[in-house]
Amino acid sequence: MKPARIIPLLLSVALASCDQVDDVPFRVLQLFDHGQPETLGLPWAAGAETFTIFSPGKDDNRYNHGVVLFPFKGMLYAQWQSSAADEDADDTQVFYSRSADGETWEKPSPLTAKTGPGIRTSGGWWSDGQTLVAYINVWPETKNGVRVGFTEYVTSVDGTNWTRPQDVKYYDGRPVLGIIEQDVHALPGGRLITAFHIQPGLTATPFYNDDPLGISGWTPGEMRHLPSSDPYMSRELEPGWFYRNDGAVVMIFRDQQGTFRKLASVSRDNGLTWTTPVVVDTPDSRSKQSAGNLPDGTAFMVNNPSGNRSRWPLVITLSSDGFLFDRAYLLRSGGDDLQPLRYPGRYKSKGYSYPKSVIWGDYLYVSYATNKEDVELTRIKLDFGLTYHTD
Repeated sequence: MKPARIIPLLLSVALASCDQVDDVPFRVLQLFDHGQPETLGLPWAAGAETFTIFSPGKDDNRYNHGVVLFPFKGMLYAQWQSSAADEDADDTQVFYSRSADGETWEKPSPLTAKTGPGIRTSGGWWSDGQTLVAYINVWPETKNGVRVGFTEYVTSVDGTNWTRPQDVKYYDGRPVLGIIEQDVHALPGGRLITAFHIQPGLTATPFYNDDPLGISGWTPGEMRHLPSSDPYMSRELEPGWFYRNDGAVVMIFRDQQGTFRKLASVSRDNGLTWTTPVVVDTPDSRSKQSAGNLPDGTAFMVNNPSGNRSRWPLVITLSSDGFLFDRAYLLRSGGDDLQPLRYPGRYKSKGYSYPKSVIWGDYLYVSYATNKEDVELTRIKLDFGLTYHTD
């Protein structure tokens, strides 16, 4: 999305003095051989399987992006934004599909209509086990070069019939005037953590929530931002997060400053306060990413560690404790594994864009848009060597 042209609303939060001391949140070994750009010299994740959720024909919506998966009542759901040809075009809608096995997918159905002015894009999912929540990011019409957004949600108890959209709310009942990051997940104790890109402007701000449904009760954490070259957008954008074995939460960000490295911040109080982000010396592609923990606590990150704008290969990097990441595996590579881009469109490019991940059954599923047109996923069995702790 494009930056808004207004002074940040939550300046007091962004500049708040945190109670925590800055440190190096984690380290990554020198695992990547950039002399081999298609694979980075990495081995394939054992048993990795790739499936197509939706592949457009010439008469379908040929721009598809922002793919997010979530399990609900025995089905796996996928949500993404879609338009005829161009990114963030006026005809953009949110579509979803679902599958009983992660392999064969239903025909996509719309979650939003072409309402205008402005557009709606995918915001991800959450559930308390009984009700499925679909977050929708709302981008009103741009005026005077300003583009701001907020988050709505719809709910369903059967995955087919949906409520009318309502505002996602703060702990005090006010609407959250910001765009939710598509990476809501829970700490072991149940607290939800994600980030919203708060308006005016796009200021990435960590939030936490003890409401198990995740539709109200959101509270911003305190995090001092790094200086940004754009006064209307934070340097930190589009984060994911994992927790370390000391209980600290680590949020990793895309760095808009162009270092092609990750930024990272640490919370030692379950999301209330965060350290000032620092650059972590591990390559990135300045793109949305994903992170989390496997059932045994193993921390993982999924991104394109190309060290430049190339969004290939797609890689999972692992740590037994969240402090040292010492293993990495290919999920998708460049070269023959990357199908050609078939249809032109504004801001379309080759690669595996905006990965997000979820655990369902015996698998870790990673969703992404290939060439911003094919909606795909790759899954890995959890017992195929991903975890460190085995019987």
